[in-house]
Formats: sequence, C-alpha cells, structure tokens
Amino acid sequence: MKRLFAVALLAGLLSACSTPAPVLTQIDRSVVSVSQEPRIQFLILHYTAINEPASLRVLSQRDVSAHYLVGDQTPVKVWQLVDESRMAYHAGLSEWKGYSRLNAASVGIEIVNQGFQDTPQGRVYFPFPQAQIDQVIALSKDIVKRYNIKPEFVLGHSDIAPSRKQDPGPLFPWKQFADAGLIIWPNADEVARLTPLYTQQLPEARWFQQKLAKIGYGVPQNGQFDDATRNVIIAFQTKYRPVKFDGVADAETAAMIESVAAQTR
Repeated sequence: MKRLFAVALLAGLLSACSTPAPVLTQIDRSVVSVSQEPRIQFLILHYTAINEPASLRVLSQRDVSAHYLVGDQTPVKVWQLVDESRMAYHAGLSEWKGYSRLNAASVGIEIVNQGFQDTPQGRVYFPFPQAQIDQVIALSKDIVKRYNIKPEFVLGHSDIAPSRKQDPGPLFPWKQFADAGLIIWPNADEVARLTPLYTQQLPEARWFQQKLAKIGYGVPQNGQFDDATRNVIIAFQTKYRPVKFDGVADAETAAMIESVAAQTR
C-alpha cells in the first residue's frame, strides 16, 4: 500500500512539473496615455579637471561615468562611454526646478579640461579649444533635438550642485550655446534698462532667492544672503557674467536674473 502511495505521489509531482508555463497574452498598444514624458529631460555639462588619458580611464573604470567624453587633442575625439538608454553617474546630489538626483533623467557630457590652477597671482582657469567646443555644441544639439530638451534644462554641473561643484567653470563659452539656441540668455537691452533701476534700489535677499528658484536653482527661501544663496549667485554669475563671479548680489546681477527669469517657463 505504501509503495502504491509513493508511486501515485511521484506521478503527481511529475505531472505538476510538466504543466506548461503561462504565456504572455498579446499586448495591445493602440491606446497611449497622455500623462507621460521622456525619461531624458536634462543635458548636463562638466569638465573633467584631468588630462585626456586620465579622463578616459577614470570615466570607464571607476565609480563615476558619463554618457560622452569630448577630448581636447587634435583632432578632437568623442567617446560614448554609456548608452543613452542607461544611467550614468555624473550628476551626484543635484537639484533643478524641483527635480532631484538628476542622473536618472539626464545625459551627461564630460569635457576634457584641467579646470584651474591656484598660483601666487590667484586662480587661473584653463581655456577650452574652439575645436572642442564645436564638437560639444554639435553633440548637444543632436541630443537636445532627439529628446526635445528645453533650453532651461541644458545645464552645467555648477547649476545643479552649486554648493559642491563649479564646473564647467567661468571660461566655458555659454554665450556660444545661447547663440546656437541651446540655452536662455539675458537680454542685453533689458539688462541695460534694469541695471540703473536696481542700482538706485537693490532688491532684498528674498527677491533674489525667489527669482533664482523660478529659473531653477535649488536655493533657500529664508530671506538671507547666506552661504548657500551666495553659492547659487556665484553659479549664476559664472554662467552669465564670468568676468565677475564673486557672489555679491549687485545691480547688474539682479538685472540679469530678472531677464533670465522672465524667459523661463
């Protein structure tokens, strides 16, 4: 009797194992939700602060990465290190317009540049070869077109992490990106009109904080020119007025902030 029971049990187990796996039904893709947006919404630009061989090695073998690396040698070479469908680790702790941790929603471009050198005469920044910038602009235009990235979402590392980062630095030619239609730029006539007005009466700290937040910066709203607010002002000035980026909320900076904020959706 026990033997018959064991045989029956084994037969039952074998029968269960032979049950065919469920088959996925055909998926109907004829209805598309209107509540969606592209995963890639930001383009973030960086400098590497090291030379080309070191940049390639670090970005391919360490725990930091970018989708693209643009070299500084002649002829300029562009590497794709991470497929755009995958997340690269380039932005770190970051914030823009309420979005945080932007790695998951961005394409990152690293640009080979030594950054800066501190000398007895002060800090000296390294320029970007025009041939390199031409490649960065061409690559950026391609990415922006394919993902329909907004001009206010084409950013430097210092924009999204102003208390931690300063790349791509004051010598990065953002005006060329504006001329190429890639970013918003202060209207020169508006800045000239507003600067004398703000010279007579400079807005309070809360005004600066509110306008910078409208542009997209993660900035305190405490009505004080604290270190965090000053770092955001430095990031703004570095991008739009690189001849003077001291973090002081002066009249010209206020006029530029007003002009950029007025163009921001």
